[in-house]
Amino acid sequence: MLVPPPLSLYIHIPWCVKKCPYCDFNSHGQQGALPVEDYVAALVADLEQDLPLAWGRTVHSVFFGGGTPSLFPPEAIGAILDAASARLRFAPGAEITLECNPGTAEHGRFEGYRAAGVNRVSFGVQSFDDACLQRLGRIHDSAEAEAAVRLARAAGIDNFNLDLMYALPGQDLAMAREDVRRAVALEPTHVSHYQLTLEPNTVFAARPPAGIPGEDEAWDIQDACIDDLAAAGFAQYEVSAYARDGRQCAHNLNYWRFGDYLGIGAGAHGKISSGADQSILRRWKLKNPRDYLTAAASPARIGGDQFLSDAQRPFDYMINALRLVEGFALADFESRTGLPRAAIAAQLARARDAGWLEARDAGGGWLVPTELGRRFTNDVVSLFLTD
Repeated sequence: MLVPPPLSLYIHIPWCVKKCPYCDFNSHGQQGALPVEDYVAALVADLEQDLPLAWGRTVHSVFFGGGTPSLFPPEAIGAILDAASARLRFAPGAEITLECNPGTAEHGRFEGYRAAGVNRVSFGVQSFDDACLQRLGRIHDSAEAEAAVRLARAAGIDNFNLDLMYALPGQDLAMAREDVRRAVALEPTHVSHYQLTLEPNTVFAARPPAGIPGEDEAWDIQDACIDDLAAAGFAQYEVSAYARDGRQCAHNLNYWRFGDYLGIGAGAHGKISSGADQSILRRWKLKNPRDYLTAAASPARIGGDQFLSDAQRPFDYMINALRLVEGFALADFESRTGLPRAAIAAQLARARDAGWLEARDAGGGWLVPTELGRRFTNDVVSLFLTD
């Protein structure tokens, strides 16, 4: 009997104070009062529709993403978690993360989030340079970011991530390293450090800002910051993720190891595997908050879904697993996709010949990206893409 992979729950709250010009997430600038009660009710209805996909399974992590989930008060976050835990079995000590914009943190609020069940916070700091923050269109400054972190720690939340971006408009190597230094000084357990990219359908893509470092400069920044993070005790375990020992993000690790997850909320996505053939269902929800709320208040389906074909599964697996420094076991590929390792033998041979992958063990059953492979992750993943 096949044992299903671990199960997580993702909850999307799509509003933010202001849409950032680089952001391509499903987020919408706040206009007037938020429909908090209606949206909580919609999330519960959404979860009810998905429950048959997860009967009897245990939820190992929960992640509130956005948008800016910290725009919702602790009482609303607590109501969502109460409704979810009444319908799904939560593992003892399950990691429950709330994304937070430092500009929306209010005094005393973190105590409420902690009482509601949140035990991990992810701060969207992006930079500690106020001029860089202004060029990114952020609503907070560095002092507010540092104050928000201190408030969370004072409230008893000692497990937190800091998001940092690099290769920012007007940023040089010294400025990027100073961002890392100031982040480390706040004693986070986790740092996400990722390059600014001009995503399609964003303001920055339409009107690129001046002063973005070139490719060579960006590589120099990345290499230096990786060294600085390592010297401070943060080990890289994924393309953009660094953590102290034992503090890797359990929720994101479940994505990258091709685990299962329910996704509720406007624009959320889920992935569930089931059956003897390990069928993989991708489910998505309506993106527009107004459409989502309307559908959730009716018997209508809130989104759509699709089963992955055998040809699609290798790419879907690799686009996640190849982000990990630890790589993946071929046995895990087989158990998570329902396919034999022979299905990807040709692609793996090409990746090894190119110097992108190497065996971690004598038997060749565990493959890891080389340093070259990590630099060309997209090229490695594209080997598994079918028409």
